[in-house]
Amino acid sequence: MNHPTLLSNIQIGPHALAHRVVMAPLTRMRSEPGDKPGALMAEYYAQRASHGGLIVSEATVVSPTGNGYLGSPGLYNDAQIPGWKAVTEAVHAKGGRIFLQLFHAGRQSHSDMQPDGAQPVAPSAMEYNGVAYTANGWVPSTPHRALETAEVEALVEDFRRAAQRGLEAGFDGVEIHAANGYLIDQFLQDGSNQRTDAYGGSIAKRARFLLDITRAAIEVWGNDRVAVRLGPSGSFGDMKDSDPEALFVYVAQQLAPLNLAYLHLIEPRVIGNSIDESKDQNPVAAQLIRQHYKGLIIAAGGFTAESAERILQAGDADLVAFGRDFIANPDLPERIRHGQPLNAYDRDTFYGGSEVGFTDYPFYQQSA
Repeated sequence: MNHPTLLSNIQIGPHALAHRVVMAPLTRMRSEPGDKPGALMAEYYAQRASHGGLIVSEATVVSPTGNGYLGSPGLYNDAQIPGWKAVTEAVHAKGGRIFLQLFHAGRQSHSDMQPDGAQPVAPSAMEYNGVAYTANGWVPSTPHRALETAEVEALVEDFRRAAQRGLEAGFDGVEIHAANGYLIDQFLQDGSNQRTDAYGGSIAKRARFLLDITRAAIEVWGNDRVAVRLGPSGSFGDMKDSDPEALFVYVAQQLAPLNLAYLHLIEPRVIGNSIDESKDQNPVAAQLIRQHYKGLIIAAGGFTAESAERILQAGDADLVAFGRDFIANPDLPERIRHGQPLNAYDRDTFYGGSEVGFTDYPFYQQSA
């Protein structure tokens, strides 16, 4: 099938892209001790770098308190910069662009992952039935505590410093991860935020943490190399809100004047391991947000090349991010361009491990 829009060029801030097939941020948990990227990670990203294409890095921890997955990389100290610099250089050598995704797991963590075995932190101390990945594998998250106001302000600075390290590491921009039930999402949604200070209560107050972080990143990078990722209807991480449409419309309206590189939206189409195509037009998704945000939108969430072309032609998104298919097909844009069949992915090797299921998927020429 022809994909004229998906394979057309587009400009993101100062970066000219040759197509609109984006590699989604994908948690792979292959970093080395000290949360440092190693040679294996550099090879993985280089394999998936296409001339004029965009990669969004896996979620990268901004603070020692922010990790919920053993093996996730960080940028909370200077010792982690060289490993990421090797990654960005490998991507650039292939003609690709790469944005750094920054996150903090919040309550999606475990005391074994925290400095001195402390409690994980969150907007509010509430019942939560999630899991974290530790040296003992997937285990229930341990009880968390509410952040003090001064600690929230300090975390904004942690995001700022991580953004600065990303600049030093040679990234092309940063994406603030405010989805999937991690710390920023926990502040946004009232199912996890019961605060009574300047960061809780009204929608405006719950959105303050995200907006403060975004402005801090803009001070480092400039607005056209900063992006935000939202999951307006996501329930991952035990998330819920009493009025998600009002919340995410407000957030989109506040982000719009900042003239960001793009807004990255997770379409609510993935249910468990299956895709519900009927949810393409869910009320809290790109179609709604487009009415309030006229800048570039990346849509993600179980797309095929065909459904990606449809959402682009409808005008609800400008680029589409692919996850599982990019894991299994390092040359995904070229396979789409030439109508070549895709490798099947192996879910059992998604998280942690070795080169198996990471850098050993064949390119089309190799498999042919």
